[in-house]
Amino acid sequence: MLDRWTMPLTQRPLLRLAHRLAKIGLRPDQVTLMAFAVGGLALPLLAMEAYGWALAMILLNRLGDGLDGALARLTHNTSDAGGFLDIGLDFVFYAAVVLGFALADPAANALAAAFLLFAFIGTGTSFLAFAIMAVRHGLDRPRFQEKAFYYLHGLTEGTETVLAFVVFCLWPSHFPMLASLFATACLITTAMRLWGGYGTLKALPGKGS
Repeated sequence: MLDRWTMPLTQRPLLRLAHRLAKIGLRPDQVTLMAFAVGGLALPLLAMEAYGWALAMILLNRLGDGLDGALARLTHNTSDAGGFLDIGLDFVFYAAVVLGFALADPAANALAAAFLLFAFIGTGTSFLAFAIMAVRHGLDRPRFQEKAFYYLHGLTEGTETVLAFVVFCLWPSHFPMLASLFATACLITTAMRLWGGYGTLKALPGKGS
């Protein structure tokens, strides 16, 4: 929901950082992999209840997630392979963060973490399934031209997910309630995407059935 406003605001600072990365010869896929490796450290840190350090790793991962795309566009090195790697590792990272909270306090957090992972399955599959169909039918991406995949709107998008992770780390004792609330919002997003995606594809002349 917030991505349409936050993404344009981040493009200029990301481009400045991308210029520096280009000067030292880094490639977009390298940035993607480094960001994932850094973000992966959040899992053991969360399990050890080192929430401040885990939050730092989460934010660095999200910075890298923006930088790889900016670098790819700056160096004219965009590719389907890079887009696939980026989105695939993003979903693994999201799941790893939730797993980290479950490991931190299984008795208190495991059920809410499972509920959130269930909701993530819905948002992720509805997002990716529609992206496949959007490419097949040549649908445009009016607000997110820089994305490798068609970006179907929802109540919870990238910005909301990052904010949720930040809130989880700042108030870890409230994770069960906070994660359950966010999971509910994710399920609403899933329903919105399924309804909107089905309606969009159904309305295509001669292709909706």
